[in-house]
Amino acid sequence: MYPIYSKVSSEKNFFGNTDPVQLSEKYGSPLYVYNENILRKRCRDIKGLIDYPNFNVNYSPKANSNLELLKIVKNEGLRVDAMSPGEIFVALMAGFKPDEIFYICNNVSKEEFLYAIHAGVKISVDSVSQLELYGKLNPGGKVAFRLNPGVGAGHHDKVKTAGQKTKFGIEMSQIPDVKRVLENYNLQLTGINQHIGSLFMDGDAYLASSHNILSVATEFDDLEFVDLGGGFGIPYRKQENQPRLDLKDLGGKLSELIRSWVKGYGKEIEFKVEPGRYIVAESGILLGQVNAVKTNYGLKYIGTDLGFNVLVRPTMYDSHHDVEVYRKDDKPSMKQETVRIVGNICETGDIIAKDRNLPEIFENDIIGVIDSGAYGYSMSSNYNNRLRPAEVLIETSGDARLIRRRDSLEDLVRNFIM
Repeated sequence: MYPIYSKVSSEKNFFGNTDPVQLSEKYGSPLYVYNENILRKRCRDIKGLIDYPNFNVNYSPKANSNLELLKIVKNEGLRVDAMSPGEIFVALMAGFKPDEIFYICNNVSKEEFLYAIHAGVKISVDSVSQLELYGKLNPGGKVAFRLNPGVGAGHHDKVKTAGQKTKFGIEMSQIPDVKRVLENYNLQLTGINQHIGSLFMDGDAYLASSHNILSVATEFDDLEFVDLGGGFGIPYRKQENQPRLDLKDLGGKLSELIRSWVKGYGKEIEFKVEPGRYIVAESGILLGQVNAVKTNYGLKYIGTDLGFNVLVRPTMYDSHHDVEVYRKDDKPSMKQETVRIVGNICETGDIIAKDRNLPEIFENDIIGVIDSGAYGYSMSSNYNNRLRPAEVLIETSGDARLIRRRDSLEDLVRNFIM
C-alpha cells in the first residue's frame, strides 16, 4: 500500500499492523475503521477534565452505539446517557448497570417512559408537560429535568440545542411550574441537566450556560447531581493544523466554578458531563473506493462508493472532513488538482468533500474520510437500498477485528411481511 496523502493517519499509526487497501480488500468498501488506542485516550482526556472528586462522564451513544465500542468506553470507567429505549437496551447489553444509564428523553410516549421506569434507569424530562406525564406514570418517583439555560452553541443551527430557537429543555421562567408538578405528584427531583449544542471549540458559551444552570440548581435543596452536558468539539481541519479545544483551560475554569458553588450549596453533589463526539470522532476513519473520475463543465469529480447513506454529515450540515488518499501500487500523482469527492446516491447534494486541493486521484484509489467515528455509522441508512458498511476495530495490539458485518441484500427485506 502506498499512502499518497496520509498525514493524519500516518502520524497516529492509525491502521496498526494493516493498511487501508488490505482492509478494504478483506472487509469490503465502504468500511468504517476504529482505533482503540485513540478511543481510550479520549475517554481519559475527558475523565481528567475537572479537578473535583465527585465527577463522572456519561458517553452519548447517539454518536456511535457499536456494542464493542461501548464495552471499551465502559472499561475506561465512563457511564452512558441514552436518548431512546433502543440506546438503553444496547447500553445494558454492553454491561452498563441501570444506575449507570441516564435517559435524557425528548417528546416521548407513555410506552417509552414505562420502558425506562421498568428498566430502573435515571430519567430526565424535557418539558413541563412531560414532567406531568411522568408524574402520572410514576408518582413518588425520582426524576431530573433538562434546563434550557438560554445559551446555545454549535457548528450549525441544526445542532444548537439550547437558546431561544430550539425545541429542547425547560426555560428558566418555568421553574415555578416545575415545582408545582413536583409537589402535585410527590416527585423527588434528583438532578438538573443541560446540553447547549454540538461541536464548540471555545469554552465561553459552555461556561456561561454552566453559571445559569447552577443558579437554577440553587433553588432545589436535595439535588444528587448536576449534568453540565456536552458538545465538546474536535479539530476537523487537522490538515490545516486547526488547534484543539483547550480542555485544560476549560476544565480549570469549570473546577473553580463548581467548587465555589458546592461551598455555597453545602454538599459535594455529583457533577457530570456528556460528550459523545469528543470521545469517538477521532477514533474513526471511513474508507471508500474511487470508481470513476470525470470532468463536468470544468469541475473534476472523484466518484466513490461513499454516498450520504454512509456518511450524511457533509450533506446535512455542510460539515468538513479531511480526506486522505491511498493507492495499491506505486503509480505517482503527477499534479495537484481541485476536485469534488462525491458518492453514488442519486442526488446532487451527495458530496463528501467539495473543492479540495489534493494529489491526482485515480480509479481504484482508496479514500479515507478522517474523524468519522461520530455520527457516521449511527446516522447511516439503506437509502437507495444501499448496504450499510462493516465496522472494524484496530485493537491496542495493532490487529484488526470485525465488530459489525456488512449488510447483505437479504437484510434489506428481512422485516417485510410477505
